[in-house]
Amino acid sequence: MKLTVLGAGCWGLTLAWLLTDNFDEITVWGRAQDLTEDLIKNKHCSKPLEVQLDDKIEITSDLAAAISGAEIILSVVATSGTRDVCEQLKKAGIKSEQILVNASKGIELPSLKRMSEVIKDVLPEQKLVTLSGPTLAKEVLQGKPTAASVACEDIETAEIVQKACTVPNKFRLYTNTDVIGVELGGSLKNVIAIASGFAKTMGLGDNCTGSLLTRGMAEIVRVSIRLGANPSTLYGLSGMGDLIATCSSPMSRNYTVGAMLARGKKIDDILAELGSVAEGVKTSRAICELAKKLEIDAPVSNAIYEAVYTDITPEQLLAKLMNRKLKEEERYV
Repeated sequence: MKLTVLGAGCWGLTLAWLLTDNFDEITVWGRAQDLTEDLIKNKHCSKPLEVQLDDKIEITSDLAAAISGAEIILSVVATSGTRDVCEQLKKAGIKSEQILVNASKGIELPSLKRMSEVIKDVLPEQKLVTLSGPTLAKEVLQGKPTAASVACEDIETAEIVQKACTVPNKFRLYTNTDVIGVELGGSLKNVIAIASGFAKTMGLGDNCTGSLLTRGMAEIVRVSIRLGANPSTLYGLSGMGDLIATCSSPMSRNYTVGAMLARGKKIDDILAELGSVAEGVKTSRAICELAKKLEIDAPVSNAIYEAVYTDITPEQLLAKLMNRKLKEEERYV
């Protein structure tokens, strides 16, 4: 059985490393400019995380060769590049029976489409599964256990991926048919992770963090329900599970963005220093546009959007959130 991983970033390489023993063949595809000599020759990567791949894993920039014969294709490219990669897959001759698993968490701008919608725009007949959950790459590389969701409207397709990609003692997968909920939970929590890093660095305390995560989760649920998600999904692995992990760990790139914003750094400098994508930055804009379109209140996300894209100070931001009009706490059953 062959696995192809699209994207030679830290999560793509981590998944290739994690799934080495599950597949007879593994190929990692990346754009030529993204493939270092060290990765091609030595199967080694040192930035942003150190990953040492098995010799059997092939590295290539030839997309047609990479996907040829692969039963499962894992897409781990930045959300902004997903549509373009799908166009390339179409030209490269991807077959409808090959299972394409999207592991990128975000919303396309300016369309405001979820990744499955973007993929289906280009590859309408493709078998498609979404992988999402609390999956901090560094912990996975350390062999620490985690669990995630694989979502597909066709439960049998989800079960194929579940069985093929579960790793005993390390990576436990659960199936789900609520694609909308799994996608939005994984995408929108990145914005709240920025807020969490922001609050922690400002020294606002654990009470504030608890309040922030809870009110942030309320925003995620409000928006997701309006877009067709089952609310119970948002309290599962791709929602609450991922939220807790990314909002409490400096290993999270989005958490790190928030911490650096709280220190007064500008977003362009932060992203240059990180050297990798933090999806929550663009998603903060996307959720604010979605909330406005749906006429939904999203104060935490709006605050993060302002922190990222305006010159508002941390103190002004805190005052703006804490002194809003009083309201009743919503209930979801």
